[in-house]
This record gives sequence, C-alpha cells and structure tokens, in this order.
Amino acid sequence: MDTFQYYNPTKLIFGRNTLASLEQEVPVYGKKVLLVYGGGSIKRNGIYDRTVQLLEGKGIQLFELSGIEPNPRLITVHKGIEICKTEGIDFILAVGGGSVIDATKAIAAGAKFDGEIWDVITKKETISDALPFGTVLTLAATGSEMNSGSVITNWETNEKIGWGSPHVFPKFSILDPVHTFSVPRDQTVYGIVDIMSHVLEQYFSVSPNTPLNERFAESILTTVMEAAPRLVENLEDYQLRETILYSGTMALNGTLSMGMIGDWGTHKIEHAVSAVYDIPHGGGLAIIFPNWIRYNLPATAPKMKQLAIRVFGVDPTDKSDKEIAEEGIERLREFWSSIGAPAHLSEYQIDDSKVDLMASRGVINGKVGNVFHLNESQVADILRMSL
Repeated sequence: MDTFQYYNPTKLIFGRNTLASLEQEVPVYGKKVLLVYGGGSIKRNGIYDRTVQLLEGKGIQLFELSGIEPNPRLITVHKGIEICKTEGIDFILAVGGGSVIDATKAIAAGAKFDGEIWDVITKKETISDALPFGTVLTLAATGSEMNSGSVITNWETNEKIGWGSPHVFPKFSILDPVHTFSVPRDQTVYGIVDIMSHVLEQYFSVSPNTPLNERFAESILTTVMEAAPRLVENLEDYQLRETILYSGTMALNGTLSMGMIGDWGTHKIEHAVSAVYDIPHGGGLAIIFPNWIRYNLPATAPKMKQLAIRVFGVDPTDKSDKEIAEEGIERLREFWSSIGAPAHLSEYQIDDSKVDLMASRGVINGKVGNVFHLNESQVADILRMSL
C-alpha cells in the first residue's frame, strides 16, 4: 500500500424520513440560508415544500438559487457567490444530485475568497476557508455528498475541471432513498454507471499490496450489478434504491483510495467531451471506459483479468491473460448496454469533427491519468475508438 492519511468529517444521515434532521442540523450554523437546487424536480416531488417548511419553522431566512445545470457552470456559480456575499449568507443547503452539490462547493469556496473562483478550480489559487454547507441528496451517482471534490464547467472556454479542498466537505448529508424514487430511468442508469466508474478508476491502480481495497471495490461492483437490472424495471423499489444510494456514497468517500492511488483518466477524458458537447456524464463514461481499458492493455490486463474472473464470471480455462481481460471488457460493455447505457459517442450525434478539440481540452492541465499518463494523441485515439 501507499502511505496515506484519511480524513472525512461529513456526518451521514441515512434512511427513511431523515429530512426532518434539517431542524436540528441547519440552525447550528446561522439564520440566513441559501437553498441551491436544479431544474425543479424537487418542487414536483414535494421535497422543496417540505424543506422550506422545516427551515422556516425554525426561523430560518431563506434565499434561493435554482437552475443548477447537469454539468454545473461557472456563470451559475458566480450568481451563487454574489448572493452569499450580498446577503451575508451563513449556510448553504444543496438539495439535488451531484451537480447541485458540486456547484454548492464552488459557491461555498467563492463566498469566502476575494479573488476569482475559477483560479481556485484551475489550481492557480487555494482557499483557506469556505461557507459551511449541507446536502439533501436526490440522486445516487457522484458521491459528492461525502467527499471534498467538485467538477465545474467553464462553457465559455469549453473547460470542465475537477478540483477539491479539505474546506469543502459537507457538514452533513441527508440520504433518504425515497427521495430518489422520482429519478427517471435514464438518469438512474447514468448514476449506476457513474458509481461503477468511480470504483473502476480506483481499482486500476498499480499501488502494491492492496487486496482489501480490491475486495471492497469488487463487492461494491457486484452489489450494484445485482441490484441495477431490477431497479431500472422498478424505479420505486425502496430496498433497491437504498442499495444503490449507499453504494454511490461508499464508492467515492475515500474508503477505496486509502493506500491505493487510482488513475481517473477516463473521467478527465469524459470531462473534455462534455465540456464541448454537454452530454450526460454517466453516458460518456459508459462509452469511454471500456475503450480506455482496452487501449491500455497490457498494462491494465492484470487487474482486468482479476476483475473478469471475480466480478464478471469469466472462465479462465485455457485462456491467456489478455483473452480473459478482453472477455471481461466485453462483459462490462454488455452489462452497461443491458441496462440502457450508450456504447458509442455517435448516439449523442458526436462525430470526429471535434476530436482534436476534445483531446486538447483533456490535456489542458497536463497528461491524462495518475497512473497511465496519456498524451493528447493517445486521448484522441481513445476518443476515436469511442465514436
């Protein structure tokens, strides 16, 4: 294992009817609260009304920022920062999925920063503080509810960049599986792919002696794959929603990465695609990840072989390591296709006309990947494989 330090101060509040915890959690931080949410689904499913009722019942003065995009944009983050500074906001409450939480992290950081928040996101500057915030999660996907990472898109420059800070862990996160019942099938599928991709990004590590981490990762993948086909056919099954919701949190709360450095190259490539074409993140990952694994063979073959046998049930008899790995890649692709995930960028009307632009955006901060270090030409190769 690699040397590591683990830190995660987020209070996780999980289960049915946990939204009422807002009455105890929020007033600790003050009376002026910015409520951040997305396109309005929380108004249709009743979460918005209940949240407002609970907070106003405790004497909270609410301000709102709605319309957070699926790939949250810098311009919207700026609006949130302005509200926080102008109104003297004490606390931010993100109600939604990972995009809403990611935007909230940037707003929380920017509210306590005198400069341009994009300089923090692009790692030109660092923050020393942030407004406290909490989350009410409505979509199982990103794991942003229990980590300090965030991804923000600058649409004007076609850049989508991941960043993080120990100052932007949520103070608490409320996870009620019922809140995910109204998530439509396609978004449910994208969330499942995102969860599995987070696990895979960490699994393809070259850190030595990580058997427990690998078993943790394999157990999350197996659990998700057992639940997912049933969930997409029964979107209001509480136990299946509960399983996927918990899996999403555990996939990216730091547990898997203790002593095991992941690659994250596929995420960076997908960020480059959705910065140019604004496609669903999970859809892009489903397309790119199998091609990333295959492109990096034989370097990925040992882990892919292990994964193929342990998780995808590949029979290794009379097969080479490469053949086992290849069969595992195909089974991963087949599984994602079976639940309705895309397999080609052309399904989003993406052709080869902007491959070079996407590749250049992928390497804008240097080579892609912590382990395999892909250059611009190699990123372009993977994108062409994905068309």
